[in-house]
Amino acid sequence: MAKIEGRNPVFEALKGKRSIDNMLIQKGIHGEIIDLIIDEAGKQGIMLEWVSKIKLDQLSESHSHQGIIAFAAEKQLVSPKEIIDHAKKSGEDPFIIILDQIQDPHNFGAIIRTAYAAGAHGIIFQEKRAVGITPVVVKSSAGAIEHIKLSLVTNINNEIDKLKEQGVWVAGADMDAEQRHFEADLKGSLAIVIGSEGEGLRRLVKEKCDFLINIPMLGKLGSLNASVAAGVVIYEALRQRY
Repeated sequence: MAKIEGRNPVFEALKGKRSIDNMLIQKGIHGEIIDLIIDEAGKQGIMLEWVSKIKLDQLSESHSHQGIIAFAAEKQLVSPKEIIDHAKKSGEDPFIIILDQIQDPHNFGAIIRTAYAAGAHGIIFQEKRAVGITPVVVKSSAGAIEHIKLSLVTNINNEIDKLKEQGVWVAGADMDAEQRHFEADLKGSLAIVIGSEGEGLRRLVKEKCDFLINIPMLGKLGSLNASVAAGVVIYEALRQRY
């Protein structure tokens, strides 16, 4: 059973395909979205329990429950091939984000939110040395996690090879790359690889990419936050595609 914390994440879960067992709502809480949640939960026959803020604080892992926590089925994961098939059924070139050992749940959630907003068809992420789908990730995605396909894999290098075999070009975001992100051709079937917060892309992952791109840095800081870097590259790809 997964915990979904916060008003927007819970509301989006109600609109998505997740099966929700029950919800805990803070006594005396009010608000338009709370009323919508209660109404929709009633339509779906979901059990509601009114509890104290103290109880919610004790249960919350995101420390930002906003007066509501839902208990639901785990997020349904898909294979990378299903992401490609989903894109093709929509009549679109696959647009995929690959995460190489992202460990910060806030970054993971923010990337999910950006990827969904920019029309990406799915996200592939690493099983080892990476954050999983936690309540903090779900909260940080602001509900976007309910509407985008996620694929958990054991070996990113193998999956990159498979994507390339299916005609997907793979671009790695790397601060040492010579080509700037806005100079690269990011149209067509594309996967963008984002590296970990501290180390960036691993050497073998870099070698698997068709090409590498960097984001120009005029200040003295060495790199951008992983979710910010992902947003810059993802939206450049969106600009080129449309």
